[in-house]
Amino acid sequence: MTSVHIVCTDPRHGVNAWLERWIARHAHTADIRLLRDAREATGADFLFLVSCHQIVGRDILDRYRHTLVLHASALPAGRGMSPHVWQILEGRPGFTVTLLEAAEALDAGRIWHQIEVAVPANAVCHEINALLFDAELALMDWALAHAHEVQPREQQGTPSYYRKRCPADSRIDPERPLAELFDLLRVADPERYPAHFEYRGRRYRLRLEPMES
Repeated sequence: MTSVHIVCTDPRHGVNAWLERWIARHAHTADIRLLRDAREATGADFLFLVSCHQIVGRDILDRYRHTLVLHASALPAGRGMSPHVWQILEGRPGFTVTLLEAAEALDAGRIWHQIEVAVPANAVCHEINALLFDAELALMDWALAHAHEVQPREQQGTPSYYRKRCPADSRIDPERPLAELFDLLRVADPERYPAHFEYRGRRYRLRLEPMES
């Protein structure tokens, strides 16, 4: 039976519900453990790093036959943090999700496979995340099915980097028109990094939700 470890360091991250479903779906064909700390990664056939915010050193990488990262950009462009959010804020109509080998340099490993994700211009945070998480699980499926025949390729081109987002990045200017703020509102995570503004001496949070007819 194939052995799989998954490291997702944030128990509040929305991807956890998807990971639990993926684990249940593969329970009869793989021995899978979901870990919260890379230091618990003791060795297996596969190690998937999914929203892992720890540095994983060579000593851990060497314990696994395959150590793979899921990253939402067309690498080497868009290395770094929250790439799908930054790309939507840049006005792009979607993003690439890349399955790549873990390397000691940030997001620099060889590429296994990629999936293109189109994002509707009216999609909000939980809908965008669902598209991303579905693509990530599809790439994990692909890895299990094709590891024996994959031909990894080196990244080509000049890398670019996105910095880590912080609460201040979800701050909005109440004087600006709503249409100008729409992309910022729709990518702001209402639970972890809510959109917010200050007005008349108080701070307010905003949550953007569609009203379906």
